[in-house]
Amino acid sequence: MRVFYSDTFVLPLPPGHRFPMEKYALLRERVLAEGIVSPERLHVPEPARVVELAHAHLPAYIDRVLNGQLSSAELRRIGFPWSPQMVERSRRSVGATIAACRVALREGVGVNLAGGTHHAFADAGAGYCVFNDAAVAARVMQAEGRARRIAIIDCDVHQGDGTAAILAGDPTIFTFSIHGAHNFPFRKQQSDLDIALPDATGDSAYLDALEWGLRQTFATITPDLVIYLAGADPYYDDRLGRLSLTKAGLAERDRLVFAYCRSVGVPVAVTMAGGYARQVSDTVDIHAQTVALAVEIG
Repeated sequence: MRVFYSDTFVLPLPPGHRFPMEKYALLRERVLAEGIVSPERLHVPEPARVVELAHAHLPAYIDRVLNGQLSSAELRRIGFPWSPQMVERSRRSVGATIAACRVALREGVGVNLAGGTHHAFADAGAGYCVFNDAAVAARVMQAEGRARRIAIIDCDVHQGDGTAAILAGDPTIFTFSIHGAHNFPFRKQQSDLDIALPDATGDSAYLDALEWGLRQTFATITPDLVIYLAGADPYYDDRLGRLSLTKAGLAERDRLVFAYCRSVGVPVAVTMAGGYARQVSDTVDIHAQTVALAVEIG
């Protein structure tokens, strides 16, 4: 198993910005310090190439991102100011998910210590997401002949609206999103399977709903690959989450997803997705336990 990181490509943000960029470097430091991942298994990914991004994004949008021609309205929707570092970081994050998918298909499991940028649409970014790494990676795996059928299992607290929109009508890629009904985005898209949960759902009801969704997913498609967006933001003390899960409940969530993948012998590429806890250490704890559980099955 190999793990990919892109936190060395620092994204400059204005003072007081709410996105916790430091979580990525802290996560890499944690998985090394605790021996979850050995140094020789950590790799910096290559940036996604334009031809790869074009599997999920319109050429005109890619050009505007790369050349700094996004409008002020487009940048407000993304939530980041444009910079060359923003472009490089976004491409590297997608490249990490592509690399994690390739590794998963060879070795069973691959991990991106970032990724999960599921709010990016074909022609626009949104919600801290510039390019949609899961949609791009899924289509790249198909184009390379590595996988024909793919399932995207999205357990971030927010619906994977961009993923659903990009992949709508594609019977070869199944999109499953379990999320908060009242969370961003407030205008939802239609995934192949959506489970929208009420505020303060808690561990037990969440896990019951997830297990039902996994049964439905694997009854509908027999995938060659699963791309799993783990998400730390269903946590009860997350500033942008509302589902009230504990760390123990989130660990059970990960075990459940991995157990289903293992039971049908399907490889899984893992991305971290969102996490905005009031204490960044809580977000890092949750992401680190996801990586540790992925290592166990890998």
